[in-house]
Amino acid sequence: MNGKAIVLMGSERDLDFCRKITKYLELLGIEYEFRVASAHKTPEQLLKIISMFEGEKIVYITVAGRSNALSAFVDASTSKPVIACPPYSEKFGGADIFSSLRVPSGIGSVVTIEPEGAAIIAAKIFALEDEKINKIIKDYQSNKKKTLAQANEKIRNLQ
Repeated sequence: MNGKAIVLMGSERDLDFCRKITKYLELLGIEYEFRVASAHKTPEQLLKIISMFEGEKIVYITVAGRSNALSAFVDASTSKPVIACPPYSEKFGGADIFSSLRVPSGIGSVVTIEPEGAAIIAAKIFALEDEKINKIIKDYQSNKKKTLAQANEKIRNLQ
């Protein structure tokens, strides 16, 4: 496959959440790399990482909790697609998600709080040019539908 997802986390504390995303990337046949940089604390390092990948076919998946400047910063610094996947925090009652949704004009990152969703979005972007990935996505969706149909039959038979 040509292309990969760059899973960019704001800190090492985001690694467990990022591993949930990469579990689905692997299922969908998407290569990935991890990187760590903070828009608040290490913006120079973040810009270096972005410049490293500018000539490649990549999609960024950004993971940062609390005040998620990471996703908007990355999106403003590249022409590559950016998928913001902030981890939900019970501590803040979900209010921290707003920093991923309310971004300045000119920012076009996609936001999902589900690791599976982030991987599916990345795969669909690559599927625009990769028929193999397109087939994997169709099969994945078909399996989801079959699982629901089986659950429906099981529940109907319990009545």
